[in-house]
Amino acid sequence: MAASSSENVLITQTRSAIGSKPKQRGTLRALGLGRIGKMNVLADNADTRGQIAKVPHLIKVEAAPEGAIRTPCVRRSPKTSATEPKVKS
Repeated sequence: MAASSSENVLITQTRSAIGSKPKQRGTLRALGLGRIGKMNVLADNADTRGQIAKVPHLIKVEAAPEGAIRTPCVRRSPKTSATEPKVKS
């Protein structure tokens, strides 16, 4: 694949991170993966290719289909606690 910034790649986790080094597990999380079978579409650039090169034995990389939307990297806020009172309207 050409390293063009306009292209996207589809990354699928194929093997478990159990038994791998902590740095490799961190790389999987940075790629947006964490479970076997989880997929993520990312930009095909040097940064992503460097991460892919660190964990090629745990993932499968293929060209993203046309129209695939790149997944934004968003930090989620913690869920509300079940012990918090519900507000009645």
